[in-house]
Amino acid sequence: MDRTLIHYLPLATTVLAGLFAADVLRRWRERGGLHLLWWGLGILVYGLGTLTEAWTTLRGWHPGVFRAWYISGALLGGWPLAQGTAYLLLSRRAANRLTLLFGTVVIAGTACALLSPLNPALAEPHRLSGQVFVWQWVRGFSPFINTYSAFMLVGGAILSAFRYARRVTRRSACWATLSSRWAGCCPA
Repeated sequence: MDRTLIHYLPLATTVLAGLFAADVLRRWRERGGLHLLWWGLGILVYGLGTLTEAWTTLRGWHPGVFRAWYISGALLGGWPLAQGTAYLLLSRRAANRLTLLFGTVVIAGTACALLSPLNPALAEPHRLSGQVFVWQWVRGFSPFINTYSAFMLVGGAILSAFRYARRVTRRSACWATLSSRWAGCCPA
């Protein structure tokens, strides 16, 4: 396989994720706040996912790397980031309950992903896909977790933008938080 610059992009993404995670976790150690801890862990997990993609792209498919990719991407790709948002915007009690609920689902999904037999004949040599699971039902955990994660991340961003828009006194500060089509809600 002829490698081009695009084949090394996941490695660059892994390095950037590591740098960002180190910065967020440093801020957590200095200031505290469970949201920063969760966000730092989420960025680390994202970096693990891009590392497994880089490995597969450059070295080929491997069962252990596939399982690490599935767990870090499909199951944990957005969940730690969503939990960080929950701890930032919700009460500690509500965030703890969401952690327990979705943490249980993540653990169950991870166990099933580790236990499911794989069909390597369905693996593409340099691209990862969940189609190699013999137990295809294992993939059902991912939409449940990721729907929650998307709701929390997108909803949290919108809620934060509106909360911020109510507090700002300059229109330019609002532009940093809201898209231009929502600019009418910003104070003049």
